Amino acid sequence: MPTVNAIQINAQGAADVMKWTQVEVGDPGPGEVLIRHEAVGLNYIDVYHRMGLYPLQMPSGIGMEGAGVVEAVGEGVNHIQRGDRVAYAANPPGSYAEMRVMPAMNVCRLPDAIDFETGAAMMLKGLTAQYLLKKTRPVEGLEPGDHVLFHAAAGGVGLIACQWAKALGLQLIGTAGSDEKCALAKAHGAAHVINYNTQDFVAEVKEITGGRGVKVVYDSVGKDRKP
Repeated sequence: MPTVNAIQINAQGAADVMKWTQVEVGDPGPGEVLIRHEAVGLNYIDVYHRMGLYPLQMPSGIGMEGAGVVEAVGEGVNHIQRGDRVAYAANPPGSYAEMRVMPAMNVCRLPDAIDFETGAAMMLKGLTAQYLLKKTRPVEGLEPGDHVLFHAAAGGVGLIACQWAKALGLQLIGTAGSDEKCALAKAHGAAHVINYNTQDFVAEVKEITGGRGVKVVYDSVGKDRKP
C-alpha cells in the first residue's frame, strides 16, 4: 500500500491544525477510482471544515476539489478509465493530497482543452453557477432578454455566472464593491454593473429595467451587503 503526502487535520481550529503528513492510499474498490492530483482547488468550505462550522470525523483529509489523472479504476467503473484526465468537486474531503481514492460517480473527464489548474478551480464554482442559472430559477422561468441581479459578481462564482448568463442571453446586472471589480465583471459578460459602495443599487436596477425590476436576485452576501 503506497504512502503519499497529504494535508490532514486532527482537530478543528486555526490554520495551524493542518499538518503535512504521509498517508496510505489503497487500491480503488468497486465504484471507486484512484486519482493522482495535478492541481487542487481552494474554497471557503475548506475553511468551514477546518474551523468546525461543518464538523468532520477526526482525523480527516481536507479539500473538496481537484483535477488529475486516473491511476486505477475499481470494479463497475465504466465512464472513466486509467490514464484519463479528470476533475471533481464533491465529498468526501481529501483533495489536499498527492493521490487519493474517490467515488467514481463524483468524477468527470476533463477535456484536453482545459488545463488542470483551471479544472481544479472551476468545478465547485461552476456547479454552483449551473444550479443557480439552470435549476434555482423563478417559477416563470428565465428567457433570453430577462434581467437578473447578481451580487458579488466579481467573485469566483460570479465571474462564471456572468459568462454563463451572457451565453443564455440574460441581462445580468452585477454588483461589486469597487470600480475595478465592476470592470472585471463587465469584461466577463455582465450586461450592467453597479458599485454598491458608491451607488444605490435599488435605484440603479429600477433605472436599468425601466422600473420593471428583475426576474430573480442571486445574493451570496446577505446582511453584509450595503443597501
